[in-house]
Amino acid sequence: MTGFRLLLPVAAVSMRRRWPSFVGSFVALALGVAVMSAAGVLLNTTMGEDSLPGAPSLHKLVSFMAAMAGFVSVFVVSSTFAFAVAQRRQETAMLRAVGATPRQVRALVLGEAMVVALSAAVTGCAAGLAVAPAIAGWLVDQGAAPSGFHAEPAALPLLLAASGGLLVALLGAYAASRRAGRVRPVEALNEVAVDRKVMPPVRWVASGLFLCVFGYTLSTFVSMPASMLADPQSRDPQTTPQFALLFDVMAVLAVVLVAPVLVPPLVRLFTALVPLLPGAAGLIARQNALAAIRRTVSTATPVFLVIGLAGSVVGGTVAFGDALATQGRAALKAGYVVEPSDGHAVPADALRNLAALPDARLTTAATVRFDGLATPDQQPVPGRPGDLPIPEDGLAVDGDLREAWNLTTDAGSLADLHGRTVAVSTDMARVFGWHVGDTLNARLADGTREPLRLVAQIGHLLPHLPEIVVPREAVPGPGTVSVAYLSTGAGPDQVTAAVGGTAAHATAGTDWIGAHNDRTTKNGWISMLAILGPALLYALIAIVNTMMMSTGDRLRDFATLRLTGGTRRQVLRVVAVETLLVVATAAALGLAVTLVTQYATVLLIENRVLDATRSAALDLPWTTLAGATAVCLVLALLASLLPARLALRIRPLDLANGRQ
Repeated sequence: MTGFRLLLPVAAVSMRRRWPSFVGSFVALALGVAVMSAAGVLLNTTMGEDSLPGAPSLHKLVSFMAAMAGFVSVFVVSSTFAFAVAQRRQETAMLRAVGATPRQVRALVLGEAMVVALSAAVTGCAAGLAVAPAIAGWLVDQGAAPSGFHAEPAALPLLLAASGGLLVALLGAYAASRRAGRVRPVEALNEVAVDRKVMPPVRWVASGLFLCVFGYTLSTFVSMPASMLADPQSRDPQTTPQFALLFDVMAVLAVVLVAPVLVPPLVRLFTALVPLLPGAAGLIARQNALAAIRRTVSTATPVFLVIGLAGSVVGGTVAFGDALATQGRAALKAGYVVEPSDGHAVPADALRNLAALPDARLTTAATVRFDGLATPDQQPVPGRPGDLPIPEDGLAVDGDLREAWNLTTDAGSLADLHGRTVAVSTDMARVFGWHVGDTLNARLADGTREPLRLVAQIGHLLPHLPEIVVPREAVPGPGTVSVAYLSTGAGPDQVTAAVGGTAAHATAGTDWIGAHNDRTTKNGWISMLAILGPALLYALIAIVNTMMMSTGDRLRDFATLRLTGGTRRQVLRVVAVETLLVVATAAALGLAVTLVTQYATVLLIENRVLDATRSAALDLPWTTLAGATAVCLVLALLASLLPARLALRIRPLDLANGRQ
């Protein structure tokens, strides 16, 4: 105990003299807790909230937002704290040389980390409470949340966010303190300038584990076992991009963990011609980046997160939107889609006028609500309302569905869809174990029960159609027509005139698919911004934070360069080149992980969105990758050059003695 008391003044002096490092750790953790607490408060608020029709699931959206915020925060905070401890290796070596035990060193580092983490956790929770209402208001404005949705403060999300941030900070500090405590004093003094053994076995194991999880997650989503398909949103192709985030995150995790191994070869590759160039700035920057791998990795981590996540998520969102548009345009056969102008029903006079057009083939459909659908001997699943996962809408068709839609069937035929029959999606049939020829007892919303024979399983689900389709005569009611599909030899003006003066409007099939795809794309971008926006904003701030920490730790290096004849401009050039190397390395890693995740996205699209006759092309989001890299580069240069320029105003001798 006496030894620990003797170290307290050392800790106080260290925190006072190395305040930039501690401020950087404080900022990283406070912002991380703020993002996690805001997402947690919103997640708690969404319990019991209903999503708006046609909008993404609010609860799932906020759940993914909270998960992504936590994921980015964990890596930035742990990397920043580990970097802050690594900056103090010289002080740690001196303590070991004068008799401090490894246990005392660990206690000292953890005590300092605890002080910083507690204050940052409290600050972060307060900031999260201030940010959550703004995010909730944005969700309402974008139509992703119902009017009146707001953030309700709760103790549990704040406690979890603070505890998570505290735990991550202590784990990051503890791992670094163990490295410092394990070496002998002389070895520690010899390893001050150069990082060695930066890739412990545990990182190899963890990286391999995440790669295995990546492969398992991808194969699971491609094959979609019945246990996952039990959730209707898992069967909905519009929600697939959100689930694709899971394997995106696994790929990013794997690359982050092996970054200490990947960074040196990339730095050597990018600086291969530097020794041949005039001037020493590039060579010094190259050696600095290679010697201080932990510093390079720590400063590159937030840059990589921004570029890798932006490329993966934006690329996936665009790819899924294009695939849904392609599938929709290929599947719709009708030349026109007629819908009610008042949102209730297509009027009978409009239908008569359309049917009188030359070569008119008219297929009408009405929405019908199913509360249950099961074979006679099938027992309802406990806790499930009715015999379906949730009450679902179906489509009651009057006419030949094949005239309106070109749908592929995995079993049966839509030609048999007449009389008391039903067609369902293949995924729904898998969930409940139905086969073509089975008799399904349908229970409608009004309590009516009708036995229906299953005649077809529709292969690929479209966001424009429900999963259950029945002939109009198979169910009593509904007497209204919610949508009509028209193919005719008449021109657009004749079709428009036919519905003129009625409470209906006709839209060309391609335009109707385009409008639906626009809504789907908008929902996708809302989801992407909600899930990725807070995390990326935090990562961008972390870039500034870590770069300032890195620059503040190199004051003695600057002094050495000045005392050996270097000018201020030459020193700044070294800083700029090293920053450029960090961003280029992170961009290369981001490009690699985007390539992997985009290939995984293509596999998912071909198996879950497109039918067997179509394929998706591998197309990287070059504009997004270039834009993210440019933003990161500008922020990194500003955050490194401005502090360096201010530091270089001090005399070299004073600069050299300032950190002793």
